[in-house]
Amino acid sequence: MIQAPKGTYDLLPADQGARQLLESHAQRILAAAGYSRIETPAFESTELFARGVGAATDIVQKEMYSFDDGGGRSLTLRPEGTAPVCRAYIEHGMHKLPAPVKLWYLSAFFRAENPQRGRHRQFWQVGAEVIGAAGPEADAELIVLLAELLEAMGVSGTRLRLASLGQPETRGAYRAELTEYLHAHSESLSAEVRARIELNPMRAFDASDPGTRAVMAAAPKLIDRLAEEDAGHFAAVRELLDAAGLRYEIDPTLVRGLDYYTRTLFEFTSDALGAQSGVGGGGRYDRLIEQLGGQPTPGIGWAAGVERILLAAPARPRAAEVVDLLVAVADRDAHGARAAAFEVAREARRAGLAAQLELTGRSLKSALKHADRLGARYVAIVNDAEQSVLRDMTGGEQRELAAGAVVAAILRGSRL
Repeated sequence: MIQAPKGTYDLLPADQGARQLLESHAQRILAAAGYSRIETPAFESTELFARGVGAATDIVQKEMYSFDDGGGRSLTLRPEGTAPVCRAYIEHGMHKLPAPVKLWYLSAFFRAENPQRGRHRQFWQVGAEVIGAAGPEADAELIVLLAELLEAMGVSGTRLRLASLGQPETRGAYRAELTEYLHAHSESLSAEVRARIELNPMRAFDASDPGTRAVMAAAPKLIDRLAEEDAGHFAAVRELLDAAGLRYEIDPTLVRGLDYYTRTLFEFTSDALGAQSGVGGGGRYDRLIEQLGGQPTPGIGWAAGVERILLAAPARPRAAEVVDLLVAVADRDAHGARAAAFEVAREARRAGLAAQLELTGRSLKSALKHADRLGARYVAIVNDAEQSVLRDMTGGEQRELAAGAVVAAILRGSRL
């Protein structure tokens, strides 16, 4: 038996209700704040992620699905959403639109990770981006909107971690300081962290190794070395979150696996998810548009894992689908009966009714049992091209009428 590749999964009909609920909440919350939906291609130029996400990141080094398209071009299944949105912003001249440009998406992404609960190689994210706004209001708005989405979905035990990375110049000086500190304590670090000191020293804060964690507890913190302007921006973001009544904790060790972040950085976690507690997060990326060939343009965004949101949210009973009418044929060999039944179902749908045509050739007894299972309000039994019987499944009454009169009788709602 052929099975789905490891790290992927099928979205079955039973899964759709919760996902549709998430999508409807995202549409409602984000559209009300002025965000428009965007979808980018499933694969992009590999260069986009090497330049945008960062060549030293785990995503680019180990987790991307890249391939030659047969014409000598390297393409990559998108591992994240911000760089593609920024590419689309530049390519389609969105800088000519009134600023800021507010966008949101709900898309599938791909990373060659070790599959585990709530973390797959093909996964879905809902995300939002604000491009063209440098003020702290954009940061606070996006954070509050993500909090509202998680609340709407009933995600339990949420915590908001907040930090600031400052500007790349500040981070460069800090990186040199941290590198020196890690070299001085290299004997206590894990082999993986030691091998990456020069490449990406800040990822040491993400390490799970006890020895490394002990070293990092006393490591210098970037948040203590912010330039005055960056510290002021961070303070203003916190003031807005305080005014909104959103609780948070400042975490100077917060690190996200993308190089494009500047200034504000944030992450929501949920106690319902255990050790792998991240639900969603993001940050500011004021240099990314320029890195990708556009004009200097500030930006900020977030992404949240659909699977992780649903794992952390309470299970909801699936709403029963409404079936107004099941159309069956009394005798499939009767002249014109099948064509008449087919037309009754089509007419019912055009009139706005949820109508299903019995497709398997069930006997009338079986068709009525099937209608009960579906919860159908009515069953139309077509005898021939002209005549039918309309049965009210609630009260059990039925009457004969012309096949062409079935839909009108249901719409009138008259007793049979």
